[in-house]
Amino acid sequence: MSKVDAQRAMREARYAQNNPDGPRPRAASAAPSPAPAAPAKPARKAAAAASAAPAAAPTAAGALCGHTSMNGRSCTREAGHAEKSHRYS
Repeated sequence: MSKVDAQRAMREARYAQNNPDGPRPRAASAAPSPAPAAPAKPARKAAAAASAAPAAAPTAAGALCGHTSMNGRSCTREAGHAEKSHRYS
């Protein structure tokens, strides 16, 4: 028995111990999900174009970009900067 086979056996034994009734059926899988609307893609493109336009437009002098990173820091470059990277402080 390989290491992976032993891990699989231990995982299945632990699952059987924690779930004596076996796997439960999902409620979401029983009901079919509604089909997405066809005009969703053009609307998404229009929204992306609208959000890109204000970033490229120049704003008042001294205004900062305001882009925030995942850890909450904000960009210190001027608003509408052409650089792809941001400077966080």
